[in-house]
Amino acid sequence: MSLKKILAAGLVLSFAAAPAIAGHHDKKEMAHEKADIVDTAVAAGSFNTLVAAVQAAGLEETLRSEGPFTVFAPTDEAFAALPEGTVETLLKPENKDQLVSILTYHVVAGKTKSKSLAGKTLSVATVNGAEVAIDGTDGVKVGGATVVQADIWTSNGVIHVIDAVIMPPASE
Repeated sequence: MSLKKILAAGLVLSFAAAPAIAGHHDKKEMAHEKADIVDTAVAAGSFNTLVAAVQAAGLEETLRSEGPFTVFAPTDEAFAALPEGTVETLLKPENKDQLVSILTYHVVAGKTKSKSLAGKTLSVATVNGAEVAIDGTDGVKVGGATVVQADIWTSNGVIHVIDAVIMPPASE
């Protein structure tokens, strides 16, 4: 995951969702900006698999960095819904590249508020480099997963909880 890819994703996002990453913060947002993305996920207690995967992929330091990042975070239940043995296989060191690809497909550069997605359909570049479809016309869906809790503010971004693990398109 190069700085060039992160910057490119941020540039695409800034045009697609400019109001979402504007420099102002509302009171609700400011009140929750104490912990970074990783610490917020740990404290929630429903992202144990995601946190373990982030650590196994070597992405913890990145998700603790300044960012900002928008993370579409699958719950433990979302990971449990994958075919049996999938998580265990992905956590093996020999599958680190695949795990990194999947996890970075859940991350977009910048802070995107859910209200900036409402009523829109877009395709946004993820940190992984691939585009993910976002459909905000009936709730918010990301890559087919439904956002079940939005706008969890952190010191370095925002988390939107999703009900499924989204998979990047196969490399060609």
